[in-house]
Amino acid sequence: MSEHLLIEQSAGILTLTMNRPDKKNALTQNMYGAMADAISAAQDDSAVRAIVIQGSTSCFTSGNDVGDFINSPRSGTDSPVYRFLRAICNAEKPLIAAVNGPAVGIGTTMLLHCDLVYVADNARLKMPFVNLGLCPEAGSSFLLPRLLGHLRAAELLLLGEEVSGQRATEIGLANQALPTGEAVLQAARQAAVRLTEQPPGSLKLTKQLIKEGVTQVAEQTMDAEGAHFTKLLAGPEAREALTAFMEKRKAVFANH
Repeated sequence: MSEHLLIEQSAGILTLTMNRPDKKNALTQNMYGAMADAISAAQDDSAVRAIVIQGSTSCFTSGNDVGDFINSPRSGTDSPVYRFLRAICNAEKPLIAAVNGPAVGIGTTMLLHCDLVYVADNARLKMPFVNLGLCPEAGSSFLLPRLLGHLRAAELLLLGEEVSGQRATEIGLANQALPTGEAVLQAARQAAVRLTEQPPGSLKLTKQLIKEGVTQVAEQTMDAEGAHFTKLLAGPEAREALTAFMEKRKAVFANH
């Protein structure tokens, strides 16, 4: 359990709220572990019919907590972050995301595993892996080109381009963009309520059919990405990028 993750179960809906406002909901190992445990437990709980992942009305998540990330780097398939990634990849219950403000790194890649995504006009989706001397994760190097096509995926992954809520909806990263943060949370909740009213067996099977052949490849890609990610994290480019980030200066890669 993490003090920075609020877990609520009501009327068939499991709501996971990232709650670390002073750090823009930056994710720690404890938060990953708590989310992984909650989503995994929901798979065997017939009382849970849909899962909502959200932040506040102003922020989804700024991605990994850099200090926690440096001091406790991911390692092995039993690490909290990998358990979380596998949990969302293999989730049989519908996953719904409500995105306000920043959704950085895994804040965006986790959306690729969600079934419904609602964003605010002020949402800012960004995957700056290359910018940090790293590579994509969460199976995004497979899922993103499949969803958007090669050119748009390359723009987002190679250049680390930021996408607004409106743009995310236009290119297919989100279902709907809404004007306020509260409206986004309400839309996600309303979608979850509608899902709880659907026949659960049919719902589960339909999601399984939609993801037929995708989940296995996504998991294989995730494993490959993870191996590369771990090596890159210990390399000079990532060290320079992360150090520059902590020192609030521009990274210089000329000597790498």
